[in-house]
Parts: sequence; structure tokens; C-alpha cells
Amino acid sequence: MAALPKFSPGRRLVLRCVLWAALWEAGAGQIRYSVPEEIDKGAFVGNIAKDLGWEPLALAERGVRIVSRGRTQLFALNPRSGALVTAGRIDREELCAQSARCAVTFNILLEDKMTIYSVEVEITDINDNSPRFGVEELELKVSETTTPGFRIPLKSAHDVDVGENTLQKYELNSNDHFSLDVRRGADGNRYPELVLERALDREEEAVHHLVLVASDGGNPVRSGTCRIRVKVLDANDNAPVFTQPEYRVSVPENMPLGTRILTVTATDADEGYNAQVSYFREQAPGETADVFELKSTSGDITIMKSLDYEKAKYHEIDIEAQDGPGLLTRTKVIVTVLDVNDNAPEFYMTSATSSVLEDSPPGTIIALFNVHDRDSGQNAFITCSLPEKLPFKLERSVDNYYRLVTTGALDREEFSFYNITLSAKDGGNPSLSTDAHLFLQVADINDNPPIFPRASYSAYVLENNPRGTSIFSVLAHDPDSDDNARVTYSLAEDTLQGAPLSSYISINSDTGVLYALRSFDYEQFQDLQLWVTASDSGSPPLSSNVSLSLFVLDQNDNMPEILYPTHPTDGSTGVELAPRSAEPGYLVTKVVAVDKDSGQNAWLSYRLLKASEPGLFSVGLHTGEVRTARALVDRDALKQSLVVAVQDHGQPPLSATVTLTIAVADSIPDILGDLGSIHTPIDPKDSDLTLYLVVAVAAVSCVFLAFVIVLLALRLRRWHSSRRLHTAGNGLAGLPASHFVGADGVRAFLQTYSHEVSLTADSHRSHLIFPQPNYADTLISQESCGKSEPLLVSQDLLETKEDPKLLEILCSHKIMFDSQAFQPLTSQGHNNCSIRNEGTIQ
Repeated sequence: MAALPKFSPGRRLVLRCVLWAALWEAGAGQIRYSVPEEIDKGAFVGNIAKDLGWEPLALAERGVRIVSRGRTQLFALNPRSGALVTAGRIDREELCAQSARCAVTFNILLEDKMTIYSVEVEITDINDNSPRFGVEELELKVSETTTPGFRIPLKSAHDVDVGENTLQKYELNSNDHFSLDVRRGADGNRYPELVLERALDREEEAVHHLVLVASDGGNPVRSGTCRIRVKVLDANDNAPVFTQPEYRVSVPENMPLGTRILTVTATDADEGYNAQVSYFREQAPGETADVFELKSTSGDITIMKSLDYEKAKYHEIDIEAQDGPGLLTRTKVIVTVLDVNDNAPEFYMTSATSSVLEDSPPGTIIALFNVHDRDSGQNAFITCSLPEKLPFKLERSVDNYYRLVTTGALDREEFSFYNITLSAKDGGNPSLSTDAHLFLQVADINDNPPIFPRASYSAYVLENNPRGTSIFSVLAHDPDSDDNARVTYSLAEDTLQGAPLSSYISINSDTGVLYALRSFDYEQFQDLQLWVTASDSGSPPLSSNVSLSLFVLDQNDNMPEILYPTHPTDGSTGVELAPRSAEPGYLVTKVVAVDKDSGQNAWLSYRLLKASEPGLFSVGLHTGEVRTARALVDRDALKQSLVVAVQDHGQPPLSATVTLTIAVADSIPDILGDLGSIHTPIDPKDSDLTLYLVVAVAAVSCVFLAFVIVLLALRLRRWHSSRRLHTAGNGLAGLPASHFVGADGVRAFLQTYSHEVSLTADSHRSHLIFPQPNYADTLISQESCGKSEPLLVSQDLLETKEDPKLLEILCSHKIMFDSQAFQPLTSQGHNNCSIRNEGTIQ
């Protein structure tokens, strides 16, 4: 094999970096570099950007960073050049001890795509350690009887470097009695042995001083020395021998301290002092010297420090057996540490979000994390899980990386946040587990309109309310948050009685309180139908409506209105007739009144407030009927005046009064005699109208008197010719019903009546009979059909009562007056006028 050309150390370092940076493992997707140990901080390792096809300036924008688990970061990324550089001092021996190959693996995360790249950097050894012996000076005792060729094993040197930089050779200073022979062991290590070349003579030289030099193959070469002092003794020609050339034992890492794991045994063929064997550990640098203890007398090996499989999987113990005179032999004990499931899985959160929109699509990445177990084998087999009934799942990636993604739509109104528990469980027996907690806030979107608690509302307000009165309040709830839940209120546009609804009612857009803008009148309207709209402030806004029925409640603000008897407008006086023959309880008339209010405010009661003759009449409390309280007598005045009060049941009650004039008489002459004295006060405003009426009545009276005179003349002429009074039926011409216009303020009433008239020409007294009249007035109840309507007769008629022609006219109208002025019309005797008929007087 041809020898490689030699380069300077600097050129060899650069060449080695370039060769390793060119390596790419295509199938595994892993980038590999090589860098020597102990180089300066910031030294170039490899161009990550170039090897991955990235632009150096895009590294920061794409969120490229190095992630590793549980160890000090040895490398860093240069954001300007995209190069991988060292982050500090790297000591290969500290990382990998004497392993033949030392590699550091870590991952590079591309955050914008959540992609992981694996990078491996091999740490190459440099010759920075010299070979070292366990002791600086070694004392050997050799019997002078020892024959040439006798071999004495020497202490070995240890070099923590590897490869060419580790121990390569031993050299012994020149002398006349000893030579050096190096033997390779089964493990490939070099073991020096001192060979006796010439017999010793204690008397000639009792002590020989030698120097053993151990050199490595580095450039420059490093070496270590051990001084050997050979003391010549007498007759010890056998060295101890171990029962096994190499001991192996397996120990669980959780073995208690002080436990004996092995006993080594060596025997010596000599006798006595030369056969007394003692055991010693060969002092080698490293942690193993502190972990185990060797009993020098018994050869027992015990554990003095806890074993840790994750730190060291095996330990090598070099043991020497030395007899009394000093001859020794050595053996090796290899302690294999068995893994115990004493490490729970560990979480390393690489990237995580704290908030996600509730309308995020399924598959949205919430977090990227790595789970690692420092155990090995089945103890390091990890399974990750999530609690049930959560809208998330785990997706496994390379190198025990997991993605937490959504599996369905989220609803902030149902769950505003999630406290997600990630569980990692290893495969040990018993298994160990670790939980990691991730708090995820669900961000709101405007997906819910405001909601009213009820489908409709009803409100009540008293009429005559003050303007600006708060009459009702509505409240809508929006399950969203922030602006999406900020609700404003408005009223739908509408009209009421031709006016916009907004002129009656307003609503506070923030609080939902409704206010009356005017005073309501129950008699004008009793209810309002409103639509209230609640809108949120989202984008776009959402809204909902609710109906509100506003009912106006009545107040007692209207006094009773009397419909009958009405107040006259022509200056006449309404008179009710009560015959003197009326029995107690006789219905004279009825007061009819209404109230525009409703309910209790419209319940009316009647009472007699004032009477010209107390105790003569009574008024029905609830009917308003005016009846006689007792029988009428002759001393009772013809004209009776009553004041009736009508009162409602409101709070406070309101009332109205009406004055009734009742004529008490059994015959028309009695009535006519006193009618002139019955007057109703006339309003001064109607004085002109009264004057006109008086003139009109006077004119009509004159015409009527002329007509009566003509009739009387004709009657006298006929009387003289016939000398007898013909039957009243033959002498009366059919005339239309007379219309008697009220005079002196007397009011006219329409009356349908039925009566009889009996007249005798020579009688001293005639009779006028008034049977019960029949009324057709719809305002009066059936019970009051027996009352007497007022009878209105002109005063001019009374002045013509002695005229025979008038008698004929009165007979045609079926009216008989009681008067002594009527004498027989003929000298042949008495003529009777008897008429029975029905007619109408106005």
C-alpha cells in the first residue's frame, strides 16, 4: 500500500473538513459533516444553505433554527452566510471518551413548513493528549536467581486520543540487564513487558533504575514516562496467576451501593511470603476508578457509586495480583451495565401556538414537539396519546417528532380554551410516563347573532305618562366576545295613525331601554306593536328581532257624559210627566250616561243629589231610573225639580250632574195652567235665538187664531142652519197630526200615544183620559215604557178653548178639555161628542 503524501496540520484539517462536508446520505435524508475537536468558536463546519438548496438571506424569513434535546448546543447557524459554525469549544474526549467514532446529531427545523432535517457532525480527534502511566514510579523486586528471559509485565500507559493519536509504542532506556518487549492483547492494546536479558547479581548491583517511555503517533509526537526501580531479591521465581484471563459480569444500573458484584482470585506457586497475593487496581484516568472498590486482600469488587446506563454502558477494571516479593500478573474485569427503566420520557416543545381561530380547517397544526427517553431498547419505546373527546390528534414524524393538529371545527362558544394534556409512555415494565400541558385559546369569530331570552315581550304603561318616561327594557345576549358581542338596539320603522313610530317611542341603542316621546291617550289607541332589532358589532354584523306589544292602561281622565236627557239647544225646557195616580215605584224617566274610560273607570253609579221635594222620587244606583218613591198626593207641587249626579269608580272619581223637571198632573188643563211657570234658564249666548223663536211663535199664533176664527164663523153659520149639533165624526174634517211647537222654553218630544175623549155639550165637566203611552225611543229600556213623556201645548190654544169650532178641531185630534164654557150647540138638547182614536202630537 502506497504511503499517503504528508501535509501540514492546517492543510490536513481543511482537507478533512472539505471531504466530510461533501458527504450526503441520499436515502436517509441526513447531512453529515466532520470537524476536528478543539477548534475555535465560530469555525466553519459546513454550508447548510447550499447543501439544502436555500438562499442564505431567506434563512431568517423561513424560521430556520437548530433544535436538539437535553444537551449543550455545540453548533450555530450564521444568518448571513447560511453556514454551520461551532458555538464553542468541542472536546471529543469529553463527548465520546475513547469511542472509535464520535458523532453529534441534531435537527434543523424549517418553521414555515414544519420540516425537520437531521444533521450529523463527526468530531475527529487531534493529538491533544499525551500517553500517561498510572504511576510515575514503579518499583519491581526481582530475585537474583531469576534466569534470563524472565518477563515482568509493566504498567501500561493510557492515551485518551484515538487512532494514530493514541499510544503507538513503548521505549526503554538502554541498559545491560533488561530489554523491552511489547505484546498485543486480545483487545488490541499494547502491553509492555520487561525481559531479563542477563542474570542479576545483587552483590554487584542491588537496584537498577530504568525509564519507560510511551509515545503516540500524532504530529508532533507526544509521550509519557514512568520510572522503574528494579530491586534485586532472592529466590522468588513464580508470579501470581489469575483463574481467568478476563472476567465479565453484567450488573443492573439500579444495583444498590455496597453490593459485591465479583471476586477475582489469583494463586502463586511459591510458598510463604513469596506466595502472599495482594490485589491492586491499575490506576487509569476516568470515572471508573470512583465507581468500584477492590478489596486488596479478598479480591472482592463492590459498587461505590451509582451506575447509570445512560452515562456508561460498560466499565473496564484492570486488576493486578502481586505476591509478597513483588511479582505481579494482571487481568481485566469488564462490567456491563444493564438498562433499567428509570427514565421517564421527556418532552421538548419545538414550536407551539397559543391561539387558534374557531373556524380553522381540520388539520391545522397547533404544536410540533419531540419526545425522548434516555433508556434503551424496549424501555425507550415511546407511545404518545391525547385525552379522549378532544378535537385534536397526533401525527408522528421522523425521529420521534409529533405534530398536534385539529380534527374538526372548533366552537369558542362551547369551549373557549383547551388545556391539552399530552401523555408519553415508554415500553418498560413497569412503564413510566410523562405529561405535558398545552394551553390553547380559541379565538372568536362573529358566528352568533344576538339572542333575546324570549320570543316576544309585553309591556304596560299608564296613559297620560310624562314625556321621556322609561317604559321597558330589552336585553339580548351574544355568546361571541369583544366587538362580536357588543350589542346595539334599534326600532323597526313603522307608522301609527299616520305618524312615524319613532315620534312615539325611542330606544337607547346601548342599553335597550325604551322611552316614551309623548304622552299616550288610552282613548286614542290601546296598544302598540313594535319590532326591536339587536345587532352586534362584528364584521359582517349579525342581528335578530323580537316583537314587543306595548299596552296603554286606562286612567280615570274622562268624566261621565250624559246622553239623556240632553241639554236643550233651542231654549226649551224638557219636562217629564208623572200622573198623580202613579203608584210607588212608577218609572218616570231614565238618566242615560256613558264614560269614555274603561274598566272600573267606566263603572257608573247614579244618585239623587238635590230634589225640590225630598222623598218623592228615587234614582236607581246602577240603572239611573227615576221612580216615584211614594204615591202622589194633591198637595204635591205640579213642578218638581231633581238634580241627578252620575259618578264613575275611578281614583279619584269624576262626576257629572243633570237637572230634571217633572210635571205632576192628571189632566192637560192642570198642566197647561202651570207650564208657563216652568222655565229653564237660558244661556245669554242664546238670547238672540230666543228672540227669533218668540217672533216666529207669535206669527204662527196669529195665523192660527185667524184660522180658528174662520172655522168658528163657519161653525156658527152651520149651527144656525141645522139647529142641531151633528155627530162629531160627521163634522170633523181629517187633519194631519198637529205639531205643537214649544213656547216659553218648553221642549217638544215625539210621542206616540193612544187615548179616549168624551165631550158633552151641556155637561158641566168633561173628562180627559190618558192611558199608558207606547214609546219607541231606543235609548230607554223596556222597563221605562210606562213613563209619561212631556206634553207641550201652546198657550194660544188655551185662549181659544170656548170656541165651538175649536171643539170640532179638538175632537178631530181626540182631545177633550174639562171646561164649563162648552154649552149645548143647539136648543134641541144635549149632543154628545164621543171619539176614540189614536194619533201623534209633536
